[in-house]
Amino acid sequence: MEEILKIAFNSTAVYIFIIISIRIFGKKELTQLTVIDLVFILLISNSVQNAMVGSNSSLLGGMAAAFSLFVVNFVLKYLFYKFPGIGKAFQGEAVLLIYEGELNTKNMVKAKLSLDEINEAIREHGVSSIDQVDLAVLEIDGSISIVSDEYKRRTVKKRKSSKAVTKQQ
Repeated sequence: MEEILKIAFNSTAVYIFIIISIRIFGKKELTQLTVIDLVFILLISNSVQNAMVGSNSSLLGGMAAAFSLFVVNFVLKYLFYKFPGIGKAFQGEAVLLIYEGELNTKNMVKAKLSLDEINEAIREHGVSSIDQVDLAVLEIDGSISIVSDEYKRRTVKKRKSSKAVTKQQ
């Protein structure tokens, strides 16, 4: 039983460490995955596995690690919902990148986004230039939302899809 509790504690500690690390290194890492980023994520998951379960490679050890991750994830999401300030501390806030065709360079630097990345994002949303964008926001999940044509057309590039979702109003 003591070993199972140690696995649960270690898994929780690794989970929180990874969340904090992603928060420190920027939210754009979540949605703009390159091959290098994918390899990095795979290696991180492999490198922390032993820190979570140690030498216990049993079914019970794996289930204890997974269960503790589910529990801590549930608790954090509940805390983020109940106490929005905690959510902001862990997840950050949306960042305004473009307003009425004007690029917010201060926020661009804050988000660690280059002009090329901004231009690529607006092209992915079917808009040809920055001056045609009414609103562009780097969301807390790392996606970039674009509103154009005087707020008549809104697209959000989803993380798991290469297509933009368009909503006509």
